Amino acid sequence: MTYRIAGLDPETFSDLFSLSCTELAARNAARVMADADRGFPCRVSLEDARAGEELILLNHTSHDVATAYRSTYAIYVRKDSAQRVFVDTTPPVFEGRPLGLRGFDKAGTLRDARLALPGQADEKIRDLFAQPEIAYIHAHNAAHGCFAAKVERHEGEAA
Repeated sequence: MTYRIAGLDPETFSDLFSLSCTELAARNAARVMADADRGFPCRVSLEDARAGEELILLNHTSHDVATAYRSTYAIYVRKDSAQRVFVDTTPPVFEGRPLGLRGFDKAGTLRDARLALPGQADEKIRDLFAQPEIAYIHAHNAAHGCFAAKVERHEGEAA
């Protein structure tokens, strides 16, 4: 069994970068500039923006299901970022961060969860997927609570 982690589709956010600060604010979003090489995790490229890069901070529905586990929270997306996909390996945005890994069934109900300390994400993902009822996993940054990425079962070849 392998797993796949894909960044969010950049087309979903591309129009936001042409909006004014006032227009962004009307959508509960804001334009920000990264002031460090860490701390601005892009959910498209699944890596941290570098100091000086432009991002949009917005509210994103990461778990759009008709259950009590529907989830929405703030995320960053980086301007002109390309979507990245990782198979059987964790993305750079997971490195050095404690993660909450939430395992859901096909109906979107939480079935199990793990805390992954830095360096443990791969092990904890595989542990959750050892349970057949876990259809997918949502990774969240443990400290801030924001959505990091969706982890799906993948039966193809590893990258």
